[in-house]
Amino acid sequence: MTVPIRNHDIAELKRLDLAHHLPAQADHKVIAALGGSRIITRADGCYIHDGEGHTILDGMAGLWCVNVGYGRQELAQAAYDQMLELPYYNTFFKTATPPAVRLAAKIAEKMGGNLTHVFYNSSGSEANDTVFRLARHYWKLKGEPNRKIFISRWNAYHGSTVAGVSLGGMKHMHEQGDLPIPGVEHVMQPYLFGDGFGEDPEA
Repeated sequence: MTVPIRNHDIAELKRLDLAHHLPAQADHKVIAALGGSRIITRADGCYIHDGEGHTILDGMAGLWCVNVGYGRQELAQAAYDQMLELPYYNTFFKTATPPAVRLAAKIAEKMGGNLTHVFYNSSGSEANDTVFRLARHYWKLKGEPNRKIFISRWNAYHGSTVAGVSLGGMKHMHEQGDLPIPGVEHVMQPYLFGDGFGEDPEA
C-alpha cells in the first residue's frame, strides 16, 4: 500500500520526547544523552522507517504484536469500517459485541479439544496478570488454595506489570519494586553459553 510520507519536524519531536515522554524500559538520562528517542515515522511490510531516513527490519514485529506486517490495506479497511460502526465496548456489564463473539468462536474452532472459551486482554503483560490470578482462584475453588506457586526461568520475560515482572526472571526489573511477589520461584535458563558448566553440546 502506498501512503504519502509526512514531513515530520524530527528535531521538534525529539525535543518534545525529552520534555514530556517517558519511553518504556529505558534510562531517560541515556535517551537525553542521545538527544532524544529514535523517531519511527512509518512502516511497511516487515520494515520500520525512522526520521533520519533509515529503514530497519522489525524483527520483533513491533514487540510481537504486528505479526502480519505493517500497511495491510485490508486490515486498515476492516478497522475503519468497525470504528465507524462500534469502535469499542466493554464486557463488564453482561454485554458482548459481534466481533468479539465471532473471533472467540473462530479461535475456539482453531484450538479444538477442550479449549472452547476465549478471554481477551489488551497486552501480553495484562494476559499474564490475568492468568496468574485465574490459576490461583481456580485452585482455591477446587479446595486446594495452597497450589499457588509459579515456576519461571531466570531471564524469562513475561511483561511489565507487577505479576508479569515477577513471573519474568530479569533481576534488574525485580529491583524496580521489591519483586518478585510471593509465590514465584525461578529456575535456571537453558543457556549453554552462560550456564552450561562446560558441558558438551551433544550431551
